[in-house]
Amino acid sequence: MSESVDLAIIGAGPAGLSAAAQAASHGLSVVLFDEQPALGGQIYRNIETVDRAQLGEVLGEDYVKGATIAEAFRKSGAEYRPDVTVWRVDADGSLAWTDGAAAQITNAQRIIAATGALERAVPISGWTLPGVMAAGAAQILLKTAGMVPDGPTVVAGNGPLLYLVANQLFSAGSEIVAILETTRFRDYIAAAPYAFQALKANEYLSKGSRMMRDLKQKGLRVQSATSDIHAAGNGKLERVCFTANNEDQEIEASTLLLHQGVVPNVQITRQVGAAHEWYEPQRYWRPVTDEWGATSVETLAVAGDGAGIFGAEVAAAAGRLTALDAAFRLGKIDELERDFQAGPLIRERDRLTAVRPLLDHLFRPTEDILQPADDTIVCRCEEVSAGAIRACVAEGATGPNQLKSYTRCGMGPCQGRMCGLTVAEVIAYAREKSTEEIGYFRLRPPIKPVTLGEIAAMKD
Repeated sequence: MSESVDLAIIGAGPAGLSAAAQAASHGLSVVLFDEQPALGGQIYRNIETVDRAQLGEVLGEDYVKGATIAEAFRKSGAEYRPDVTVWRVDADGSLAWTDGAAAQITNAQRIIAATGALERAVPISGWTLPGVMAAGAAQILLKTAGMVPDGPTVVAGNGPLLYLVANQLFSAGSEIVAILETTRFRDYIAAAPYAFQALKANEYLSKGSRMMRDLKQKGLRVQSATSDIHAAGNGKLERVCFTANNEDQEIEASTLLLHQGVVPNVQITRQVGAAHEWYEPQRYWRPVTDEWGATSVETLAVAGDGAGIFGAEVAAAAGRLTALDAAFRLGKIDELERDFQAGPLIRERDRLTAVRPLLDHLFRPTEDILQPADDTIVCRCEEVSAGAIRACVAEGATGPNQLKSYTRCGMGPCQGRMCGLTVAEVIAYAREKSTEEIGYFRLRPPIKPVTLGEIAAMKD
């Protein structure tokens, strides 16, 4: 049997948890769906069960703050469904999901997508070797299992998370032998005009300075302005090769952690047909939203990093704002009450987001990952290389959707989550067009793997 609720929320990170608690406080019936077995999302993963005495100090006070958000959600009365996969969302407010046994339908008057961000794929030569992984994945292992990489570890790329993960892993006992920064001098020049407004969120700048200071105090090697980073080894990672100071260099390592920022997870908003816009500084797509997170699809709002990368504190505020708007739209509060409660949240959101232009111009993705070498695998699901994509363009493929018929690129289990942005970049460069003109994969349900048996077991 299908069910009906006032509000369905997808994602149990800071945005989803905050939205659920806020909405429930106004009398809305709320169901929160999440793929993970425990709430917290990526940023607060395992927050309710982590050994805070052992890992709390390693992960930092920002992580521990998630416990307050989780506790508020638990007390809210909102229904929580972990370990479920939402594989279809429709503009009429219905969504299809599965718990691994049978697919089911929930009909909601309003949906909030709080699916957060994805770590940008970093397709370099050798990135498919065992021992090479995303920095965010290493952080997940630390949060969920207290595990750190074994042996010499190199952390490479750019962005705030790069330094945070390096600090956390080192504090947890990992052998970090080098941090290879890819930020260039011209990035500092591009970011400089935004430095003054970033002072509104000075606490973020202070945290960044503190992380850098900690790295230096720990004696970690930090190599600036590196390029042409690639992994080498016989059947597994053995060396990290790179160029710095106009010299080719290499470091022996058993683990390479890559990071080039995070991007909005737009799978649901794309599938349901919401309008999107291209964000040039970080070269990603994001849904077009108003100040309440509402999209061009009448029933759908987006909260948190799925609407643009702003961090956990902004995500929590955004979740509450989308919930207030849902309560207003569904007649639980009037416009005056919505705006009154939203005032402090909007002011805090605007203050905290003032730092983003600085960070987004300083930590831009580098050209070598946007345009990987011909022999570099781009689509890992279907093992399609950058050279194969370029060859298809030469044969007449005009965009990501046409490329599917040539290569099945973007048709594997990840449905383009890993390769989508890189595919568009490679095609755009080959066709001498902007990535915005080239566009993105057309997503159709199911957007996550679901078996025929689960669909067949769906109850009317």
